[in-house]
Amino acid sequence: MKAVNSSRVNLTYLLSLFISLYLLSSMISISVSQIFLAAAFLIWLFLLILRRQKIRFPVFFWPLLVYAFLSLVSSFRSVNPEISLKDSRELLLFLVVPIAYMGLQEEKSLKRANSALLVSGYASILYSIFYYFAKASPGERVMGFVGHYMTQAGLLMIVLSLGFGMAFFNRDRARFLWVTMIPLGLFALTLTLTRSAWIGIVAAVSTVLILYRPISVLILPIAVGLFFILSPDIVQKRVISIFGLKSYSNQQRIEYLKAGWEIIKEYPLFGTGPDTVDLVFQNPKYRLTADAKKNVHLHNNIVQICAERGVFALTAWLMFMMTAFVSLVRMLKNRDPALFSLAAGTTAALLALALAGLFEYNFGDSEITTLFLYLTTVPFTMKRILQNKILPQYPKFE
Repeated sequence: MKAVNSSRVNLTYLLSLFISLYLLSSMISISVSQIFLAAAFLIWLFLLILRRQKIRFPVFFWPLLVYAFLSLVSSFRSVNPEISLKDSRELLLFLVVPIAYMGLQEEKSLKRANSALLVSGYASILYSIFYYFAKASPGERVMGFVGHYMTQAGLLMIVLSLGFGMAFFNRDRARFLWVTMIPLGLFALTLTLTRSAWIGIVAAVSTVLILYRPISVLILPIAVGLFFILSPDIVQKRVISIFGLKSYSNQQRIEYLKAGWEIIKEYPLFGTGPDTVDLVFQNPKYRLTADAKKNVHLHNNIVQICAERGVFALTAWLMFMMTAFVSLVRMLKNRDPALFSLAAGTTAALLALALAGLFEYNFGDSEITTLFLYLTTVPFTMKRILQNKILPQYPKFE
């Protein structure tokens, strides 16, 4: 019996270790992070099948499972099932939720995992700043290690959202590292020239300031104004273009919204199939310009999901976001100091992703989605750990 328990403990430790290694590489190397996540998945699967552990996850995972199921239905009904089914492999990334929820059994392992994410964030930020001063050409959009500036911006947005929560509400020694990361991270985020992520981080900061002291949110317009005044010309032009409907990229986004609405009317229930919207909007009847047709998605989470997966899948996705948000708000109302910083950072990240997602299909970026789902899981994992401390006679208390 002792040997079995020791083996289970070792496997649980390995699972938490691979989760930490995934986070450590999440903003440095996509391929390496996926290897570690795959290793975590295999150990988790081993624990479920051979150790007969019960699968557990937060309540928000239920609508996400429905979303995944409806995405598979959409794949089989797709205008190109082969492409859609290939794309649907990314649904496996949703398993990061139960993997993190079950794999981080102790407060120490959870803090180690978040520390790994902090190190990854620092590495990405410092490399971006180095690249900007040492290698970047004028006007180049800095992309960090990940290979695309919009992915880099989305990852920075999520990590900075957590950072603001930790900086304002955390009380352990790691707080100083989060505080120091924020100005560096905001600079690196600026270097991506990604407007949707800028809008998202403003939403995240507003959320944290309201939770900290509602009147302090009045500082934000002043800070944004100073940022604009002190920014170089290229950044100022990007900021101004947010509000200009005549700017080229904004006109394209309007085209995408119109085309998306036409596609939704034509394929309302199950959409065109995952990863096939770009095949459909090549049709001249959708009236997209030649440049717009070169894109692969509709730059809006809601429109994209509905167009490619249908109204039922969109409803499930919205339920997932709403369920997670309501659950987090309940945590915040309890004002538990052990939970508050994580819940605040996660709430900020959720609202940031939702708002940025009105201008970019960020939920379709696998690196962003995986990290976002991990971060959304963390407060629920900490809550379970704390409840198990209080009620040890219920080791599976939810």
